[in-house]
Amino acid sequence: MTTAVTTAPAAPVARETAGVREWVRRAGALSPVLAVIALLLVPGGGGAQGGTGGTGTVADAASGLLVVICLVRVLRGGARPLTRAAAVVLGLPVLGICLAAITSNDPAASLPGVARYVQIFVLVPAAVLLTIRDRRDFAVVAWGLVSFALLQGAVGVVQYLTGTGASYQGEDIRAVGTFGATDVMGMATVVAYGMVVAAGIALGSAPGRTRTAALVCACLLFVPLVLSFSRGAWIATVLACGIQLLLSGPRRAARVALAAGALGVVLVGGLGIGSAMVKERVASITQVAAAPDQSVTDRYTMWAAAGRMWRSEPVTGVGLKGFPAYRDSNASLALSSGSDTAGAGAGFARQPLLSPHNMYLLVLSEQGLVGLLALAGSWVALLVGALRRWRLGADCALVAAGLLAWQLIDFFYADIGGPSTVLMSVVLGLAAWWALAEVRRA
Repeated sequence: MTTAVTTAPAAPVARETAGVREWVRRAGALSPVLAVIALLLVPGGGGAQGGTGGTGTVADAASGLLVVICLVRVLRGGARPLTRAAAVVLGLPVLGICLAAITSNDPAASLPGVARYVQIFVLVPAAVLLTIRDRRDFAVVAWGLVSFALLQGAVGVVQYLTGTGASYQGEDIRAVGTFGATDVMGMATVVAYGMVVAAGIALGSAPGRTRTAALVCACLLFVPLVLSFSRGAWIATVLACGIQLLLSGPRRAARVALAAGALGVVLVGGLGIGSAMVKERVASITQVAAAPDQSVTDRYTMWAAAGRMWRSEPVTGVGLKGFPAYRDSNASLALSSGSDTAGAGAGFARQPLLSPHNMYLLVLSEQGLVGLLALAGSWVALLVGALRRWRLGADCALVAAGLLAWQLIDFFYADIGGPSTVLMSVVLGLAAWWALAEVRRA
């Protein structure tokens, strides 16, 4: 008498194995994009130059290789790589960039700025858009951002606990990750990106396990974001996540807001994670008009200087990389000579203030009204495109809209500069895929 042999339990294992192989295959196809993210772990020289200053990091080189690989794929494919709308939206910034370089008083000095702007706002986002093929590719890159943020955040928390971070109020406790004291916004930006992505996935239509994992990641990233002591990143993250919550539904927004408030009270008030300094830093946000510190005074002074530059050349600006050259002749005596940096393995240094720390005013002063309308118009078009595709998939829409909202808000307090800038181009490319590529309904 023979006995039947059942093989049913092997089916789930086979499906799981196939799923792992699929993720590995996709990660291989997306390796040029993921390499740009991963190579940001390699320290770069030059610090956060600000403005159009490039840093020449390994990640920047990887972004150039990504563009070359994408170009080769397009030439081999023979098909039109971008839709007409995508070509217009991504190519629009080139108009203001080139016009500002041509009309500059020193065109030769503006050429590095042309290369940097085209790299960050045109070529790399277009390459990322063309590399991503579908929602699963989108998810791989999104989780790559979250993973990198968790790694940088873990380094930042260790820096705070061991007193090996950047200097803040005389103590080496500021979490800066692997970016160092000369780019204190680097880790804050990366962690904020990861938190916004995780929040979008948790609020979206992904499976239960995925949403739970994303929620856990968002909660973990909250800690290093607080320890970064970056007021601009705090404001942008709160507003971006608030926008995501409102888009996901008012009832859910209310519940999550209460939970987030409780988490903040427990971590900062109950466990005392940087409580005194965090409270002081938060309070300083509301004191920028009444009793601003020197960093805020410097920022206001440079904003006013950027406005004067624009009024002198309202259409095309003073030229790319022109802000440092025209700064002293347009700034008041309230501007200090630079900001102090120390800690995180580096000695004391005085870092010059080479940009207004406001992307809109930087573009307005260097590229004029034409440049600002072209560049900001491209960003707004991406945001509108991401929101219009809400019905095609809530998870991707929340991630893309959240990242774009965060960036547009953060640009009121920061501009391009430093090693982390190249990651912004990857983020713009990720959002551009959802806003401009041909996407099927989920």
